[in-house]
Amino acid sequence: MIDLGYSLSHRFPDPPQTDYRTADVHALRHDLFCGDVYLADTKADREVSTAWGWVPVLDFAWALCDIVEQLDTDPRGNRSATPIHAELDFTESSDCMLFERRFGWVDVTADWVPLEEPPLTFNHRALRREARDFLHDLVADLADLHEGLADNPAVWDLQARFPRV
Repeated sequence: MIDLGYSLSHRFPDPPQTDYRTADVHALRHDLFCGDVYLADTKADREVSTAWGWVPVLDFAWALCDIVEQLDTDPRGNRSATPIHAELDFTESSDCMLFERRFGWVDVTADWVPLEEPPLTFNHRALRREARDFLHDLVADLADLHEGLADNPAVWDLQARFPRV
């Protein structure tokens, strides 16, 4: 089972003068909502997580949804033995999460994880569903915390691009 989560940082608060209703895509993806994220396999009791405090959590959710779609470019879908690779790089860092899809399975690891540790492995369809649910739940949480965010056209576009499945 997949568990995606986040925590917001108290060390890197959003600027108090931020108008969330009109914040542009760059601000939403790179400058606001900093914290940490994790992707866990609850059955194996293992996770890939950050502990830096500065990861833009909305950008992580957005990028994860993009990556899951990139991994689905082979027209043979779950029948394809050809590996498809993608990376999720973190702003202000050379660290990245690594994704590889073969058949209907996605292996997830990170370059900071020891090489001897096996990757997390998820069903692609389940990862897509969980990534999109995480994105929508995160936006709802952030909109509860930040007045005007739910009225931001960029957030509307994001939610329309990646609807819940």
